[in-house]
Amino acid sequence: FIVMATQNPIEQEGTYPLPEAQLDRFLFKLDVTFPSQDEEAAIVRLHGNRTGMPKLSAFDVAPVANAEALGQARALVGRLTLSDPIVDYIVAIVRATRSHAAITHGASPRAGSMLAMASRAKAAVAGRDFVIPDDVKELVFPTMRHRLVIAPSAEIEGRRADDILRQIVEATPAPR
Repeated sequence: FIVMATQNPIEQEGTYPLPEAQLDRFLFKLDVTFPSQDEEAAIVRLHGNRTGMPKLSAFDVAPVANAEALGQARALVGRLTLSDPIVDYIVAIVRATRSHAAITHGASPRAGSMLAMASRAKAAVAGRDFVIPDDVKELVFPTMRHRLVIAPSAEIEGRRADDILRQIVEATPAPR
């Protein structure tokens, strides 16, 4: 048999490190770096459309819409336009978190995909069939604040993720 495993380099809470004897049983440890800007844009295009909603029957709650209505809503969101300038804007914001001095660990490519998907849903709720920069700007905070590790020096200064994200959004030119 074969075992493949991943390791999260920034969070150990809730997991246990493997002992050296077990680590030694792995043939390779490959370092996976962040993708290039073009690769990350392709990831956002590919995964920014997925919702992955589990079936409501898995929960002990009364549904507010039936499966058909949810499917129609998901399909509607999937038809929304996510223009290349918006994709580039999302990628620029995500990538800026990785080079900001107040952030130890910036957002992953998944953050961009989730920001794209949330922005599409917001546009649909607003009655538009396309995403505008304001959709992205509004959703940067809830989709990314928990994905950042703030540098200790910034925490000592009282800086919070939202403060840093606001600075990044203000410094990132939005498409017109």
